[in-house]
Amino acid sequence: MDLSVFDIFKIGIGPSSSHTMGPMLAAARFLHLLRGSPFHPVGLRASLHGSLAFTGVGHATDRAVILGLDGFTPETYDRDAAEEALRRISTEAEVRPKGLPPLRFDPASDLVFDHDRALPGHANGMILSAIDAEGDILTSETYYSIGGGFVRTEAELAAGETDRGGGTRPLPYPFASAADLLELARTSGRSIAAMKRANEIARMGPEALETGLARIWSAMSDCIERGLATDGQLPGGLGIRRRAHAIHNALLAERGMNLTAPHTINDWMSVYAMAVNEENAAGGQVVTAPTNGAAGVVPATIRYWLTHVPAAQPSKVGDFLLTAAAIGGLIKKNASISGAECGCQAEVGSASAMAAAGLAAVMGGSPEQVENAAEIALEHHLGMTCDPVKGLVQVPCIERNGLGAIKAVSAASLALRGDGRHFVPLDACIETMRQTGRDMNEKYKETALGGLAVNIPNC
Repeated sequence: MDLSVFDIFKIGIGPSSSHTMGPMLAAARFLHLLRGSPFHPVGLRASLHGSLAFTGVGHATDRAVILGLDGFTPETYDRDAAEEALRRISTEAEVRPKGLPPLRFDPASDLVFDHDRALPGHANGMILSAIDAEGDILTSETYYSIGGGFVRTEAELAAGETDRGGGTRPLPYPFASAADLLELARTSGRSIAAMKRANEIARMGPEALETGLARIWSAMSDCIERGLATDGQLPGGLGIRRRAHAIHNALLAERGMNLTAPHTINDWMSVYAMAVNEENAAGGQVVTAPTNGAAGVVPATIRYWLTHVPAAQPSKVGDFLLTAAAIGGLIKKNASISGAECGCQAEVGSASAMAAAGLAAVMGGSPEQVENAAEIALEHHLGMTCDPVKGLVQVPCIERNGLGAIKAVSAASLALRGDGRHFVPLDACIETMRQTGRDMNEKYKETALGGLAVNIPNC
């Protein structure tokens, strides 16, 4: 197993990779199925189950499904065009996907939030159906949004197909665990980034890899800048104001002051992450890293390194992303990156581990130190629940990304102070996260039925 760096880092839209991007991609897959079908449907229906039902409105799942059935995709999403399409569909009760005739779809009656029936494959389940003029189902498919923008059909999930994104070509450095990675590093004498780069080049060639890495970092960096420059209130009804803009301005004003406390550097890390997650909460374009809810940690850590660490080299951003993707792929393969499966330990915890590994790598860490950095960051997120207030990716998600970045930097720093030897292997920590997520009460796995979600007024 080795997921591609572009499976872990995908350009999409907020506020959620599992609840927004995934359902939109599932709709695109269903449209593709219909284009090759011998049937001639006149309408569509959709039902959302499990976490998609309980927190779907707060995560804009309804918008994502409606727009996805109209032909929108996350990577090419245009906000103005989307708003116009939503107005048209609400008025005309039909969608107009390319390659198909107009199809009847009234969101008020054809999109159902089914709170009573969870689907067996995953907490994020949805059923899409095509109907004839009498309302009878012609074809139907069950999809699961399994985290990070990954979507699988019921059959694919039943067959154990959860990680097909990396391709099927033989890779020069195949690995399925952190222990594999370290053994490969010892026998080859290469860094984790170098081995991951060789695997990616085997898939797509060096030019496509470098172009893609530059595009990912550009999208991340642009998202930070938009978040720092934008003020106002976030949508959703909680009345949460954007804070990154004002905090950033205050930090700029304090630069050069002799009385600035050393711990102010934590505010810089946090503000970069908060800028990204405020953009995500507003439905802007973000990069899954490895999810939208945790999208701020990796870019914030990279920006911190480039801006605040002496001798940081922009040419090494690719190594950072490749190292982070190797760790993220292991976590997804052997545990989960889905808050609906394992709580926020699987989202911000995974992102923090990825960022810690990337930072340790570009600061000259050995493969053992890189693995140690990832383990420290993940270990100290174990047990973290996913309890979004009102089902929105705002509280506690935005600030939690800032703290995840701070933990990532601290973990990398601690690992670099050692020689790579440590008591808890990363593989054991990943397995612990999987078991903890399995045992965690469903109230604390992105259903907004426990934790802060029920102890803070939702009105």
